Amino acid sequence: MSDSNLDRPMLALAMRLAGIMGFALMAALIKLASQRGIHLAEIMFWRQFVTLPLIAGWAVYAGGLHLLATKRPKAHLARSLYGIVGMLCNFGAVILLPLAEAQTINFSAPIFAVILSMVLLREQVGVWRWSAVLAGFVGILIIARPGDSDIALDGALVALGGAFMIALISIQIRDLGKTEKPYVIVFWFALTTVVLTAPFLPFTMKAHGWQDWLLLLGIGLSGTWGQLLITMALRYGKVASVIVMDYSAIVWATLLGWLMFANLPPATTFIGAPIVIAAGLVIAWRERVLSQRAFVDQRQATGT
Repeated sequence: MSDSNLDRPMLALAMRLAGIMGFALMAALIKLASQRGIHLAEIMFWRQFVTLPLIAGWAVYAGGLHLLATKRPKAHLARSLYGIVGMLCNFGAVILLPLAEAQTINFSAPIFAVILSMVLLREQVGVWRWSAVLAGFVGILIIARPGDSDIALDGALVALGGAFMIALISIQIRDLGKTEKPYVIVFWFALTTVVLTAPFLPFTMKAHGWQDWLLLLGIGLSGTWGQLLITMALRYGKVASVIVMDYSAIVWATLLGWLMFANLPPATTFIGAPIVIAAGLVIAWRERVLSQRAFVDQRQATGT
């Protein structure tokens, strides 16, 4: 199937938006798990372990485990290794920083994504998307107040590394999505992570009560939900466009930080957030215009 047949920009944006909501919930649960003394390596293991029976069970129901087969094992391995580094950075940032601040620094990912999509995918990024991304970044600067905040340097650097990995992984998923189904990509990433993190369990795992197990299950379920949707989004939309929907995480981070950790961000957040949200809306509008224009041009070219 050609890229033009796969492109469904509005569906991609909606999927990314819903996926980010799932990841925001996962981030809050990870922070809570860390506060309860659960080690990061164990969190990473159970986050992915929960995914395996969900995807495998669905495959059996849909026709058999052969649906999870792939002819691109090297590409899946590369995606998985980058993904593990990304998980380590993003989970670590959530543990080291307040929830809203961790999500805020994460928002530098669209800047990396625009650059990487131009260099690696040769995508044409027009003035509308550039302007929206830059406007969103201005909103992030207002929220983060660089030089005038208590954000820990180590946590900020880890979060920035996670943002770069999000952009790089998005490029890989966009490429894999041309030939692989979203559930195949998610399955092989989960399997690789489980295999590589399992050896650390004897050194990090401890006995858990039912509350901890419920928390780990929630991390796995919300993470699977988020990962499936953002993977599907990158199958149907361009990286530089769909990743802008990540800005919506500030809403969920603020709400969950308040409800779960009694941590409200400063007033500057409520100034910058509307700018960030407006940037996402501009991207959605522009994608719709371009999609309609491409559809009209295609019909005129074919005479239909």
